[in-house]
Amino acid sequence: MANLGSQKSRVEEALQASLQESVDAGVPGIVAAISSSKGLLWSSSAGYADIETPKDIDTNHVFGIGSITKVFVAVVIFQLIEEKKLTLSTKLGDILTPEIFDGIANAADATINILLNHTSGVESWEDDPVWRAEGRGRDLDPARIWGKTDTLQYIRRPNPSGPKAGEWDYSNTGYTLLGLVIEKLTGNTAESEIRGRILEPLGMRSTYFEGFEEPGEGPVTSRYHWATETFIKEAGICPAFTRPRGYLINASASNLSVEWTAGGIISSASDLLKFIIGLRDGRLVSAFSLEVMKTWRLVEGGTEQGHGVFRWPSPKGYGSWIGHHGGVLGFTASLWWKEEGDVAVCLLSNVGTMHCGNVPSSSGAVFSKSDFLKLAIEMSERGR
Repeated sequence: MANLGSQKSRVEEALQASLQESVDAGVPGIVAAISSSKGLLWSSSAGYADIETPKDIDTNHVFGIGSITKVFVAVVIFQLIEEKKLTLSTKLGDILTPEIFDGIANAADATINILLNHTSGVESWEDDPVWRAEGRGRDLDPARIWGKTDTLQYIRRPNPSGPKAGEWDYSNTGYTLLGLVIEKLTGNTAESEIRGRILEPLGMRSTYFEGFEEPGEGPVTSRYHWATETFIKEAGICPAFTRPRGYLINASASNLSVEWTAGGIISSASDLLKFIIGLRDGRLVSAFSLEVMKTWRLVEGGTEQGHGVFRWPSPKGYGSWIGHHGGVLGFTASLWWKEEGDVAVCLLSNVGTMHCGNVPSSSGAVFSKSDFLKLAIEMSERGR
């Protein structure tokens, strides 16, 4: 028993070291957690929630989760399919009124299927240079609460050089439109449907849509973003943001309303693990729906796209993982479960990498480049 305890201590020390290494590379703060069907196995943090105070970060802090929000949206869409309110073959034009998607190339004929797996050919508003400046950069109004269709205004135009239907091209627009589909079919807000169908049943009390719901439990960390030359060129820096370190901007004056169902959820590591384990174990969708979500298409670098989730093979030999990364202004996030075995991991950091090019570290770097996954597997195999 003593030997088992010492092994567990060694694993915990190595996990903590992987977080500290990210902080030493310049990440302000990071939280990580590991779970299995037995429950939460380990959670810890390193660095600061606020580097100027300074205030230590801890596992109670909440973060923007970026595109992990898309997994929540996909789950509700599959629940609606199970309720026979639509099918994967249903076209957007058969649900939403034309003024919603007017002028957006390929939108009217896009099916639910190809919106979910990013092959609709609908341009992502995130790729528009005017939106980058107004949504995250030099022309941002930090106090603005964006309307749910505001981002669509940036892509109402012919775009002959844009993505083509049938080709994979990651699109935030697709999930903005799916949020509107949820609202049209249910008569409720997308955020209230996600709350009633996912958050409340799973006891996720720290999770909410920023700008559209009241905050949940846990303080939000300060939000920082890498101020790389690439970011300054592609987005620029909002004049309201400070630069507490030369390589970081403080974007805490902003909010995530612009992201909405493409990436606007705030959550904690423990809440997110409840969600991903619940999805994996059939508490949210049927076994058939989950298999459809895992209909894979090779997209890049060995990564495969499903319907709302990805499958990623660890290049370090730590198996294949199913889940999603997230990145928005001020935050990065990773939430994955191992395809074979009983382990899920969540990493959250209060620094954004979008439009930044190469950066020293992030939660995604800890997930993919360190031995964190190897250690998580060891932790799960030993149990509590």
